[in-house]
Amino acid sequence: MSVGANSLSQYLEQLPGTTFRKLYQQPSTAFAIFRRMLPHMAKTIVMAILYSPTPFLLADLDLWVKPTATREKDQALAILRSLHIVQPQSLTLTINFKNSLRLALEGGGDHNSFGVPSTHPVPPEVDHAFLDKYARKKWDDILHYVVSATGLTSIEKGSSGPKQSVKDLLMAGRLVERTHGELKITHIGFSFLLQEANAQVWALLLLWLEAIDAANANGARSDMDSVDMLSFFFLLASLEFGRAYSTDALTESRRNMLPVLIDFGLIYIPQHNTHQFFPTRLATTLTSNETALRSVSAGFSAASSATSDEQDKCTIILETNFRMYAYVHSPLQIAVLALFSDLKFRFKGLVSGHLTRKSIKKAVSHGITAEQIVSYLSTHADEQMYRHAAANNKPVLPPVVIDQIRLWQLDTERISTRDGYLFKEFDEYKEYKAVADFADNIGVCAWRNDKKGIFFATKVEQIKDFMKSRRKANEAGNAG
Repeated sequence: MSVGANSLSQYLEQLPGTTFRKLYQQPSTAFAIFRRMLPHMAKTIVMAILYSPTPFLLADLDLWVKPTATREKDQALAILRSLHIVQPQSLTLTINFKNSLRLALEGGGDHNSFGVPSTHPVPPEVDHAFLDKYARKKWDDILHYVVSATGLTSIEKGSSGPKQSVKDLLMAGRLVERTHGELKITHIGFSFLLQEANAQVWALLLLWLEAIDAANANGARSDMDSVDMLSFFFLLASLEFGRAYSTDALTESRRNMLPVLIDFGLIYIPQHNTHQFFPTRLATTLTSNETALRSVSAGFSAASSATSDEQDKCTIILETNFRMYAYVHSPLQIAVLALFSDLKFRFKGLVSGHLTRKSIKKAVSHGITAEQIVSYLSTHADEQMYRHAAANNKPVLPPVVIDQIRLWQLDTERISTRDGYLFKEFDEYKEYKAVADFADNIGVCAWRNDKKGIFFATKVEQIKDFMKSRRKANEAGNAG
């Protein structure tokens, strides 16, 4: 599965109704989906009918919504139905979601859906700064491993890299691959590096879910269930950062998940006391709306010291002559810049280079889109560029550069190549038509020209078998 398809919303929308019924048995799950997955109008609709004593009619909703917002209303209803929050043909909340959301808002019950605080004393060294540093190290090890596959940088000295289980997951998700014994990044890995931190974390978590589903489907004995795992992710997102929670209150299946979550940097467990765990920011922001940050380091720096902030900050000045200056210290950020630019000089805290046709086309060939590049440049634009744009009522990024980046991508889309086989010079049109139609039906015909009697197919084995069987049938008919 590609990272692009690994978004939480797309994953959830593919799940059957029976899975949602299980998920919504946990109040923290219902609350997390309500908070993260729903647009404002959908939330308004849910709250309007959550405590309504009488059924809410679609006609009543039409009276609430302005005619100009009809499209937003239809989109909200489509999302509520795809997530099995409301019944298919009505505005009635599904029972499990309704009950769980009420519990989440009102409190009460013995479901332990929002974690059980630990009664053990908290180690004195474990504070917010410690957890930030711990999680940053874990996550940066993963990102450095992916970046090292670009060949632009190597894994930092003193870093052992991520655990082998994480490396296997990155390989299974095709973020990296090993070719002739050498580690190479794929176009999926390039897209992964350009994603925001929250999306990167969810990408790996969902790859883990898929791996468990695949193992269970193949008959491998696993004590984990993907539905329970997803429910536990939502539980982690509801916990309080820096607070200790009891591992004894977790089920055995969830306790078995903890080692992998440690490898991801989502939780910390003291070595001298395995009866408690601490969620890090990576876990507590899983369902947060703060998803605009482009790197985990930048996310941590927002809550840490100024020194750390300067170390991880990346600001870019882009000129109309395609020259780029980036004030950056982080090797990760420099490697990301090198994905789509031609870096010429590197100084302490500063790199400079050009956006060129070659660099953009190379990025596009690895699956990075022009819009991703523009978005990255805009997100990291220097504050001076924003002030200049506001003062002169102009765009932040030079339009001539943005237009050219898009045009360079279009250059790569004019001609596409693919391996295959060209069929031509048939004895008669009837034979061509039968074979071409067969190739169409089995989905291997990439192009055909009925007027000239030629077609192009991506695979040939089934076509050869069809032509042989057709020839034998003709020969048998002629002999008879």
